[in-house]
Amino acid sequence: MLLLFLLLGPANATPAITEPVQDGDFCNRLKVTGTGTFEVGVSVKDKQLALEYYNVMYGDGDLEMNSGTVEAQRAAKLPGMGNGSAVPLNLWEDASITYSGKTPMVGMKYIHSNSFWGGIGAEVMESFSVTELERHGSTYFASTNPASYMTDPGKIAQMLATSPVHTVAIQTKNAFNGTWQTDARMHKIFSKDVMVHEAFSGKFDVDKTLVFRENPVADKKQAGCEGIDC
Repeated sequence: MLLLFLLLGPANATPAITEPVQDGDFCNRLKVTGTGTFEVGVSVKDKQLALEYYNVMYGDGDLEMNSGTVEAQRAAKLPGMGNGSAVPLNLWEDASITYSGKTPMVGMKYIHSNSFWGGIGAEVMESFSVTELERHGSTYFASTNPASYMTDPGKIAQMLATSPVHTVAIQTKNAFNGTWQTDARMHKIFSKDVMVHEAFSGKFDVDKTLVFRENPVADKKQAGCEGIDC
């Protein structure tokens, strides 16, 4: 099992993005079983969320796939997640895939919290080329403050306690014959640079979790003589 978890403290944290007044949602589900050629792709680019997301694959063989992608500008209203709806995410993707074929199935996933749009500068790319694959994987993204327009202090505290803002994460279990690779980076100018690379070619079982997370809690303001007998 490969695991990376990075949590930055409030001193370096990027402020959570205020959710837009006008809400916009996107939901896409696909369930397919068959044999033949196929192409599947999803692309989401939303500057209000500091989000870039691409997921594409194509092949020629036997395919079983059950997948869903949900994106919401107001994380507290994220639809279609079942039991996961208690967690205020802005993007959630989940897929179970089984494939076999003489022609390799090729796929690529990319998710980016764009720092120029108010994100944390974290990005993850996953790619593969396989003739056999058993896979279950999920992608999670959060960038907005789900309590942006709440006024009740108790409800605000409760919502923020469950909010994973800012988070960029993938979780996947793969059994494959072929090539599988991940590259991840988080960059903050003059402050932080984290890079991760893994590549496997052959027959492998891989269980991987990767999380970039910042906790944008406001710093405590101190008086000039706090802690000093004055």
